[in-house]
Amino acid sequence: MDKAMNYVALAKKARLIELGEEPVGAVTRAGKGRLVIVASDAGDHTWRRAKSFVAGTSQVCVRIPQNKDELGLAVGRQSLAIAAFTDIAMALAFLKGLPPKYPEELAALEDQLARQKQRQKEAKAHKRNVKTGKK
Repeated sequence: MDKAMNYVALAKKARLIELGEEPVGAVTRAGKGRLVIVASDAGDHTWRRAKSFVAGTSQVCVRIPQNKDELGLAVGRQSLAIAAFTDIAMALAFLKGLPPKYPEELAALEDQLARQKQRQKEAKAHKRNVKTGKK
């Protein structure tokens, strides 16, 4: 199993990925999907559905070189055509583990991760200021 598929298995154990069309649709409609991945041999209908799930949002959708059997093997299933990462850092690590043919998607996820870290830093500073009574 390659590096990218190891991240899929790790994300499943950490519950940072949704598997299958219905859960992926639900998580993307809720705005919590960060990266939707579609197996290389998934049908055109699945690919169109995945793209429609993320249309008009900052969520990213890619077709990966692995087939349904390889993707399913990573998560302990017979086959899997579509999945969605719900954690930005894990999605970014997965994308970096793939061959370098997704520069736009990689840049979008890196930007999202930077904004998330900045928000966390500001929230921490705010919490510290509230405790000490500073303005």
